[in-house]
Amino acid sequence: MFVRKKPNKSGIISIQIIDKSSGKYKVIKTIGSSNDPEVISSLVLEGKNEINNLLSQAPIDFNVGLEEQLLDLFFSGIKELCLVGPELLLGKIFDSIGFNKIKDELFRHLVISRLTFPTSKLKTTDYLFKYKGERIGVDSLYRYLDKLHNKQKELVEQISYEHTQKLLGKISIVFYDVTTLYFEIEKEDDLRQTGFSKEGKHQNPQIVLGLLVSIDGYPLAYDIFEGKKFEGHTMLPVIEGFKKKYQLEELIVVADSGLLSTENVEQLQQKNYGYILGARLKNEKEIIKKRVLDLKLKNGQSTEIRKDESTKIIVSYSLARAKKDQFNRKRGLDKLEKNIKKGKLTKSNINNRGYNKYLKMVGDVDLSIDYEKFNNDGVWDGLKGYITNLNISKEEIILNYGHLWKIEKAFRISKTDLQIRPIYHRLARRIEAHICIAFCAYKIYKELERQLKEKGSNLSPEKAIDIAKTIYRITIITPYSKRKEARLYISNEEQAQLLKLFEI
Repeated sequence: MFVRKKPNKSGIISIQIIDKSSGKYKVIKTIGSSNDPEVISSLVLEGKNEINNLLSQAPIDFNVGLEEQLLDLFFSGIKELCLVGPELLLGKIFDSIGFNKIKDELFRHLVISRLTFPTSKLKTTDYLFKYKGERIGVDSLYRYLDKLHNKQKELVEQISYEHTQKLLGKISIVFYDVTTLYFEIEKEDDLRQTGFSKEGKHQNPQIVLGLLVSIDGYPLAYDIFEGKKFEGHTMLPVIEGFKKKYQLEELIVVADSGLLSTENVEQLQQKNYGYILGARLKNEKEIIKKRVLDLKLKNGQSTEIRKDESTKIIVSYSLARAKKDQFNRKRGLDKLEKNIKKGKLTKSNINNRGYNKYLKMVGDVDLSIDYEKFNNDGVWDGLKGYITNLNISKEEIILNYGHLWKIEKAFRISKTDLQIRPIYHRLARRIEAHICIAFCAYKIYKELERQLKEKGSNLSPEKAIDIAKTIYRITIITPYSKRKEARLYISNEEQAQLLKLFEI
């Protein structure tokens, strides 16, 4: 049975209850008629209620349209169809980490939303209403972010640290790196400023994000800095704050060559940190550079060069890296040649950034390519340097430095899967709250990844989340006892296996 709105020639709409169980349309009852839209809506609602009464009272006719009557009976009782898979899976991970200590349901919703449907805060309110039944106005959400920015960061970091400590034991080695996050605006402010963009968005204001992770890539701490901040000046504040907060006596820091500066090395030495930093071999003193080039290392070989009493440089050579270096240099050269022919390069391009170092100025206005410099750079292809003050083998140095790719993966996941950028917030406190939510979401992602591996599953975190996004719960009111019943709607084996895997 269903409610039909039947227009009459006079313009009046008749509201009728129609039965089609016999295969033909049959008018069961006329509820009323009107040309007032509000009255019509009221009559339609009355008709639907009348159908529920008729179905709950009338005996099932086993001779005519049994299947249709059963279907009508079932569907008339459906009161709610709700997406619950993300909460069942990611909510369980959220709780297992300890984030449920944060007694704030909206924070939980925002974190899980960032993992399942990462989008703007405006669209997030739509998602929460459509799939969670949560009515949250965008203004209320923004007010919540204003409150969140100075309330949750330390607690989120502490929960993440304590959970990571349970997994790994004593944390004695950390990995630090920075990235940039841009904004779709033109105007700068105290925080959002133009600077060197790792994403090539040099025209966009940005912020600098510093992230500290453990040996397996679990996030430990983060901080944000103004967009023009030199990345080398971000490392010590984050590491010092982390070490002081958890009263760590000894800490080894691993970072890439972008964070290598004389000032950083001196401070790490003075504060008794162990460190492994990517070395800039071509920037070393001539005597060191000559020793490196005289090594003539073969594929897979490495050696150690003593720089001073407390510092040594490990040099390794990889044929695969050499091919990649050569390819990248050639690609950079091709781009320069193309732009010179088009007249797109000017004096402003003369700098040591990227492959612009191969440009030289001829006379007052003409630019040309320094092919001699390009060819000379080829002797460094395949060579990689690491500077350290640790008294461990060169193999251990290279192995530990190799874990830095996990922090690069963290940034990649944050920018793609979690869509942390571009950021559309204007106020600094909302930007900080946005980063806090993304940090928490990434921790859940990493724990999901770990548990999948521990359970022997071949699923990636992305695939597990995609499956969870297809799991709904149906809530019905039984027609006779009026009892409310809820059941998960499991339509395929993937869904069933995921629930079984996580004992849901």
